[in-house]
Amino acid sequence: MLKLLPIFRITALLEGVSYILLLFIATPIKYFANDPQYVKMLGMPHGLLFIAYVVMTVLISKDMKWTNRTLWVVLLASIIPFGTFYIDKKYLNKKANA
Repeated sequence: MLKLLPIFRITALLEGVSYILLLFIATPIKYFANDPQYVKMLGMPHGLLFIAYVVMTVLISKDMKWTNRTLWVVLLASIIPFGTFYIDKKYLNKKANA
């Protein structure tokens, strides 16, 4: 399953970027400019990336030898802006370079 690690890192990056775009660009445009097209355009890709992130987290958690606490931290990071970038730096980058 560690072969999934590079794919997981890319998924985490894309999920984080899509979340930031959705929260800080598309949502303000929706409410301040009354233009919901960007939320509609970014919502589905972000949702799919979020689901992929959660599924891949569970799949690689045993191979990464994460404790239950670490698993929950990695999962919760997906709902915090910039959280997936922190997870990549703290938990994923070490294994990728090893």
